[in-house]
Amino acid sequence: MAFLTDTFSAQTTFADKLSAIWARLLEAQAKRAVYSSTVHELSALSSRELRDLGIHRSMIRSIAHEAAYKG
Repeated sequence: MAFLTDTFSAQTTFADKLSAIWARLLEAQAKRAVYSSTVHELSALSSRELRDLGIHRSMIRSIAHEAAYKG
């Protein structure tokens, strides 16, 4: 019985690498925008509104980080 094994090596071009870098930059920019927007919106709330939501002001940045980078 004969077996045939083909091995293909994917050659990445400079354009492929540049495209991947660009995609990562756009993704990072989008995540940073979510983080900034979340911090801004939560910071604009009054202390009473934050308390009603069960959020302390010291938690705003960690909540924004979770929303942007873990969600």
